[in-house]
Amino acid sequence: MTTFAPDSLALNRKLPLWYQVSQSLRASILGRRPDDPLRLPTEDALAAHYGVSVLTMRQALKELEEEGLISRHRRRGTFIEPSARRGSPVRLLGSVDTIVAQQSGERTTVLGHGPAPVPGELAEHFPGLAEATAFRRLRRDGDTGEPVNWAENWVHPDLAGRIDLEDLARWPMTKVLRDALGVRISRITDTVEARLADPETARLLDVPLLSPILHYTGITYDGNGRVVDVALIHYRGDRFSFTVTVEAH
Repeated sequence: MTTFAPDSLALNRKLPLWYQVSQSLRASILGRRPDDPLRLPTEDALAAHYGVSVLTMRQALKELEEEGLISRHRRRGTFIEPSARRGSPVRLLGSVDTIVAQQSGERTTVLGHGPAPVPGELAEHFPGLAEATAFRRLRRDGDTGEPVNWAENWVHPDLAGRIDLEDLARWPMTKVLRDALGVRISRITDTVEARLADPETARLLDVPLLSPILHYTGITYDGNGRVVDVALIHYRGDRFSFTVTVEAH
């Protein structure tokens, strides 16, 4: 029987391996195509794929099973739940794959893209550039079709021309930059704050004007410390939660 092929993963030895594997597999599951197989490879095959022990792989699968993304059946194997979608909050421990997982799993429509003057509040992130390329997307709940968030990504012009819009409709920008374009991402700085819905946000998210929303700013740096993407994401306040877990060692 054909099995689902998860994405590859570059492990960071400073973070728990089971956590990184669970988030990478989670993002693969939420970003899968409708015709992808639901059966996962065996524990041994997955452990070899990610370069971890079977015990670590088992712990990662347990995390996804508890979230309801997969089901495990003795002698039959492990299967993706057909209705799997992002539900519970993601615990942020510093993994890029966590950011990818948080942004995966919804139906995405590309509203438009093209070069535009860099907004004044973002000028510090694109020094010396008069223009960057803006990509605008609307995400909807995979089951109900209800608007969940809309995003505006400001991408460095050197990279923007290489972005395939079909990839952008399927994957978060972070994954497109890293996996499709091969950008070595060194870090992402996140800021989440409460705001009131402006007219455009109210229209796109189908909420009352000036109703509470959560505004996310994500600044992505490449291996040279250059900003390659600034993501501005507007979330419906009733559809998003943001959880940070601090581990004591």
